[in-house]
Amino acid sequence: MVLIKILLGSLVAVVSHAGVAQTAAYPSSPITVVVPFAPGGSVDVAARIVMPRLAERLKQPIVVENVVGASGTIATQRVIRARPDGYTLLFAVASPVTVAPLVSPNTFKYDGLKELMPIAPVASSAFVLVARPTLPVDSADGLVKLARSQPGKLNCGTDGVGTSLHITAEMIKQMASIDIMHVPYKSGPQVLTELAGGQIDLAVLPVGLAQNFIRDNKVKAIGVTSQARWEGLPKVPSLSETAEFKSMNVDSWQGLMAPAHTDAAIVDRIARELAAVHTEPELKRKLADAGFAPMDMAPAAFATYLAREKQMLSTVINTAGIRMD
Repeated sequence: MVLIKILLGSLVAVVSHAGVAQTAAYPSSPITVVVPFAPGGSVDVAARIVMPRLAERLKQPIVVENVVGASGTIATQRVIRARPDGYTLLFAVASPVTVAPLVSPNTFKYDGLKELMPIAPVASSAFVLVARPTLPVDSADGLVKLARSQPGKLNCGTDGVGTSLHITAEMIKQMASIDIMHVPYKSGPQVLTELAGGQIDLAVLPVGLAQNFIRDNKVKAIGVTSQARWEGLPKVPSLSETAEFKSMNVDSWQGLMAPAHTDAAIVDRIARELAAVHTEPELKRKLADAGFAPMDMAPAAFATYLAREKQMLSTVINTAGIRMD
């Protein structure tokens, strides 16, 4: 019996040592970061700014792979099914991770916050409520008054039903108790073109996509959705500066997530290196030029942030009755 206990103890020690050694050696081969949208889009741009610097810190190549389809859910489910070894990561955003299962629970039967492990946010941006140049309002307060005087007459474009932009537009309507018709498009650039041409009245768009049109006065900025003004558009007020939108605080985050059950030591290693990357002035400049800012959180804080966001999104979705199944 004593001999058996000694042998078992030795085996446990060997296995434990092997696990520690494997974690300490991470990464020992290239890492694939799956981007759930097409090359050239705002999510892809953020990934290609940050991932090369993370690769240098980890001393292994990072392959950015665009897996397109079903509003990012194909890529998300691929990473959910991947081996939890730290070599396949998701460059995650809210739409496929959190929103899709809420608006299409019969189609997307996964829980992104349980089947993926948050590592750290990479960058954040805000959305901006913009108007056609000829709309006779110049502020959020003016828009609320106009919408209330003409219920159902104004319309607002987004990049589709059930997207983060759509849900943000619904949140704006709910906060101000205004009736504005939603007009779904296939992409943000299409919405921006239609808005600049005067075919629609309003749109909710990513700051990075709309900022050049705003600076060139091709569209009229009403307000950003972040609690504070956006650094790249300092003259554009936050919607929260208007009484009806006082609690408005919507950020558009991009972050790294791994398959559930990935070793915590691997997750912590990636998070530490990413935090170091965020301190680089040149990286901050590149992100700012693209409409982003670094966003720093430890894995546990990121998980808490995502859980709170999911609760908020669920409330808006249920109140608006958004369903795609």
